[in-house]
Amino acid sequence: MKSRTQHLFGQIALFGRPFWMVNVMEMIERLAYYGVRVVIPIYIAQADEINGLHFTQIQKGIIFFYWALVQSLVPMFSGGFADRYGYKRTIALSITLNIAGYLLMATQREFYPFLFACCVLALGTAIFKPGIQGTLVQSISKDSSSVGWGMFYMVVNIGGFLGPPLAHFLYGISWPAVFYGCAAIISLNYLMLLTYKEVQAGGDQTGTPWTIFKTTCVNMVRPWWLIPAAAGTIILSFILPLPGSIRVGTVLVSLGMLIIRTTRVGAFIWLMSGFWLMFMQLFDILPNFIVDWVDSSMIVQSLNLPSWMTDVTPRGTMITQEWMINANSGLIVLFVVFVSYMVAKMRRLTSILLGMTISAAGLVAAGFTMSGYLCLMGILLFSIGEMLASPKMNDYLGVIAPEGQKALYMGYANIPLAIGWSYGSLMGGEVYDKMGDKANLALRYLESNFGFTKSLSIEDAVNKAQAAGIDSLAAVNAVSEAFVQGEGISRSGATAFLGTISNMDAAQVTKLLWDTYHPYKLWYQFAAIGIASAIGVAIYAHFAHKWQSKDI
Repeated sequence: MKSRTQHLFGQIALFGRPFWMVNVMEMIERLAYYGVRVVIPIYIAQADEINGLHFTQIQKGIIFFYWALVQSLVPMFSGGFADRYGYKRTIALSITLNIAGYLLMATQREFYPFLFACCVLALGTAIFKPGIQGTLVQSISKDSSSVGWGMFYMVVNIGGFLGPPLAHFLYGISWPAVFYGCAAIISLNYLMLLTYKEVQAGGDQTGTPWTIFKTTCVNMVRPWWLIPAAAGTIILSFILPLPGSIRVGTVLVSLGMLIIRTTRVGAFIWLMSGFWLMFMQLFDILPNFIVDWVDSSMIVQSLNLPSWMTDVTPRGTMITQEWMINANSGLIVLFVVFVSYMVAKMRRLTSILLGMTISAAGLVAAGFTMSGYLCLMGILLFSIGEMLASPKMNDYLGVIAPEGQKALYMGYANIPLAIGWSYGSLMGGEVYDKMGDKANLALRYLESNFGFTKSLSIEDAVNKAQAAGIDSLAAVNAVSEAFVQGEGISRSGATAFLGTISNMDAAQVTKLLWDTYHPYKLWYQFAAIGIASAIGVAIYAHFAHKWQSKDI
């Protein structure tokens, strides 16, 4: 077997047909997924988005919470079934569920039906991953695993990179077109299943479904005495008068106790949870933050960007948020294989530690100012950290996984994502609702400075608008556009209404709210969690050095 120091292209040449076919399938799946994922925070919760759902940021957090749990926890069980029944069968089932999810999302506009649609998509995605990743692990050797996972991550991000322009084109037609288009794209994977032979999992192929389920649970729940300890903590969390997000966090921590065993896997899983909590904010709340606060008009002017990369807003012509975030995928596509090759000799845990630290710095930089240039630089810095950390997490688990349990361990890799993303969704929804949502901050400013409370009648609202210096006709028009009976000034009309009674344009209103409420501070707590996880990885790496070979 060739050493890890062999030439990059020599390693790539060793990969067989199944490796390349599942990479193409992953790219197609990611193209459809990110065609929805990069714009769905705007569709769900952006207050002034035309034909959007106009849910609150907290409701968006709840949707992402359940999405995260389904998409991240199901692979713990579907991985074992993929090892038993074959990777191609589970992939076919997942494609069907993904199509159903996209179609439901296109047609449902009420909260609970839309939540159900998101969970169907999450279920399909969850079943897809272990089959794809199990095939991948069986197709690469230990010595080529770094480049193999880097190549896989590059292909993932090619799909991610193409998703935003696809989404921009489709929602230019209509919002339902986004979901219908992505359903059509994912259906192409039915054809891709015909392009390669099944890769054998290498494990026991005779177990019953109940045996597989029981084995998975037993592997997760050790030692047994953690079960009553976790159950007792969950009960106490509902007895004690705790805030909602703290209670949910306590439940997640308690459930996590069931997987923290006396092995390296449990400890590693826990430490990665903080990274994923921080990481998912790039997709969950940064899109709303960019639309609300970031001014990228200077970039548009200096680079003379085409209209398909921009959006005309009340503050001027800006780069669309999906293209801003697309810098993440673009940089990864260009450099992840090279970076993976360069760090192939580096200990996997060292690479993860370095990546987590850089990502935390990038997240703060992306939201520290209203400058589009600095936001873009922060996203790129975050991406460098992601290239160092994320592929190495799966690589590490794949290397230490016992033979015949590769897909199962790839399923376990989703546990930290489940904990971090789900709790981060609730935390992010609450934090952004209070600290970052421009419409909510405009409502707060209107109440504290002009007295526009929810209990006002429309007549009182008109009188207050006139008292602010607006003539009678303009006051009536402004209030009638923004007022909702029983709610006062609506969330969707709050920012424009504040501009009217303050005699400010949209850019001035944004600057006023930025200087008054400092929404950039919301990023500090997420970065702090990432740094704390990095410190934990440093401690873990110290002990892991004694458990395993030095090159792991």
